[in-house]
Amino acid sequence: MSEQRINRRHFLAATATAAAATIVPRHVLGGSQHTPPSEKLNIAGIGVGGMGSSNLRELESENIIALCDVDHVYAAETFKRYPQAKVYSDYREMLDKEKGIDAVMIATPDHTHAVIAIEAMRRGKHVYCQKPLTHDIYEARMLAKAARETGVVTQMGIQGHSGEGVRLISEWIQDGAIGEVREVDAWCSLSYYPFGHAYWSSKWSRRPEDTPPVPATLNWDLWLGPAPERPYHPAYHPAVWRCWWDFGSGMMGDRGVHTLDPVVWALKLGYPTSVEATSLDLNPDTHPLGSIVTYQFPVREGFPPLKLTWYDGLRAPRPAELEDGRQMGHAEGGVLFKGTQGKLVGGVYGESPRLIPESRMKEYKLPPKTIPRVDGTHEQDWVRACKSGQRAGADFEYSALLTEICLLGNIAKRADARIEWDGPGMKVTNLPQANQYVRTPYREGWSL
Repeated sequence: MSEQRINRRHFLAATATAAAATIVPRHVLGGSQHTPPSEKLNIAGIGVGGMGSSNLRELESENIIALCDVDHVYAAETFKRYPQAKVYSDYREMLDKEKGIDAVMIATPDHTHAVIAIEAMRRGKHVYCQKPLTHDIYEARMLAKAARETGVVTQMGIQGHSGEGVRLISEWIQDGAIGEVREVDAWCSLSYYPFGHAYWSSKWSRRPEDTPPVPATLNWDLWLGPAPERPYHPAYHPAVWRCWWDFGSGMMGDRGVHTLDPVVWALKLGYPTSVEATSLDLNPDTHPLGSIVTYQFPVREGFPPLKLTWYDGLRAPRPAELEDGRQMGHAEGGVLFKGTQGKLVGGVYGESPRLIPESRMKEYKLPPKTIPRVDGTHEQDWVRACKSGQRAGADFEYSALLTEICLLGNIAKRADARIEWDGPGMKVTNLPQANQYVRTPYREGWSL
């Protein structure tokens, strides 16, 4: 690495730290209820027509100074809500021109997360990026590395991580409420079938052959970004890109990161040693309609080996301890921890955890709450971290690993086999052909 790059890295890290340190305390400029302008972050939103609009609403305590979206019709309502913000189509142009940006919120399709986030971090901007963090494992490793090197504050958009449920699960497991956890079931019952039945379900199950004209308000080249070249089609945009391998991470990336979050956090998971998948309707273009993915994790300090099974588009088997007529987890998914002395069930985001049966929950003496709580939303947790210089709860160091675990499930699906994973070496050891999915090639003109 060149001396120039080392110096630049140190400069960016130093300026990010200095920015957090020079915020004027509110009590100096006004009363306890007053928030002076100098104490607010200047935030830019990138990808603001869908989930990004919701994220921005949770950031309205700050200054929303710039908005960027490749589709100005899809993002029109968000543009209207923040008339003071400058509007762009190209995030690179925005970052070049808007020198006052402190932080960016990214809610673009999965395949563009990495290139946008790393560019922002290299410019010294704090980054909030929607889940999953990246589209492939190499990108996840690079974003975690960039976050360490630049020193900016990062957060992945998994709102459950700031909630009460994931903390209770960790505290109860640490307390020995269900003994040693050697097995976990997690599931998402949602599916892309029947095609077009929901806003996230495309009407197309295979790549379309017709080539309709690109809408005048959409920059299709920027929407594609680093993904392989292909003609515009409403099969991909807006909002129905998740089911396509080239653009989305399927239910594993959409819901898996939420539901596996309390598992990874509470059980201190690292790299799995193997992942095996069986799928329904596997094809080269779209994510399968359903899958069962089985992970094997080794012994960790204080924890035994773990078998984790993910049910994608399916429900996990109902435990005998759950009373008749009682819902398991959430209607759309959940998580079941199986311990040597009992079982614990929670929802999609780890919410509403309960020991089962309910009689066991009523008998249980709750332990002290030892894990710090988040006051407010997940987005506000990031804002506080930006201003204080502290780490956010789901920073890129943690989120990169969580994302990698989910993406390994997708690699096993595409390989339609059991893969053995060398985490430190970042490679599949038993099926070399599966490594093509670890780092997917970028379209010409794009790089990290």
